[in-house]
Amino acid sequence: MTTTLIDDIETSRDGATLIIKFARPAKKNALTLAMYSRMNAVLTEAAADNSVRAVVFGSTSETFTAGNDLGDFMQHPPDGADSPVFRFINLIATFEKPLLAAVDGKGIGLGLTMLLHCDFVYASERTSLVAPFVNLGLVPEAASSLLLPRLCGHVRAAEILLLGEPIDAKHALSLGLINAILPPDQVMPKALETAKKLAEKAPTALKLSKALMRDTAAMTARMQQEGAHFVHQLASPEVAEAIGAFFEKRKPDFSKF
Repeated sequence: MTTTLIDDIETSRDGATLIIKFARPAKKNALTLAMYSRMNAVLTEAAADNSVRAVVFGSTSETFTAGNDLGDFMQHPPDGADSPVFRFINLIATFEKPLLAAVDGKGIGLGLTMLLHCDFVYASERTSLVAPFVNLGLVPEAASSLLLPRLCGHVRAAEILLLGEPIDAKHALSLGLINAILPPDQVMPKALETAKKLAEKAPTALKLSKALMRDTAAMTARMQQEGAHFVHQLASPEVAEAIGAFFEKRKPDFSKF
């Protein structure tokens, strides 16, 4: 298996399956502008490559991803649909081929919301997922404000999106966020096993079936709404307080707002 590492994104092939791994372990796989740009290029190429029948996301360490690297993110904040982070979200939301995730360890921010666009998600026993957006003075992303309530109901979605507290693998399984819980060393093999089964299916029928299961128009409209609020909030004093508190390792104080 040939492996390529560019901009902290590791790619490889397992037959007809493309494997994309977050590979920045020293920073808990926190995502940078360069990482998003690299994944965008890889996914765009995979979408047009008939030899790629499925894509599996994973990581090279015991953290799936810590979400956006806040330092890099605030230096290069998204300012529209063409920004790398919004482009990545749009790519996975509209990707026609099966997307799978092998999640081991913490999945923060995008590490949770991207799973809503995966068709199969396998997680390790030590997986923990959190949507910290409100805690950072921000709003949900990746149509999660639409998809999570549809998946698990409003009140459970509120626990995830409004409280921003971690949920463990068992809770994620009960909510329908993941397919199965496995030992860490079995998560990627299970994802690849499923991807291989999918690769043997009729590709057009598979794409059409996936499309019928997803309300792309509603997701796109919601992502546009979320994106507008997200960009606006990035310049808000609430976000300034939250980011300052993060780097000063203290609890943010929103009482003045």
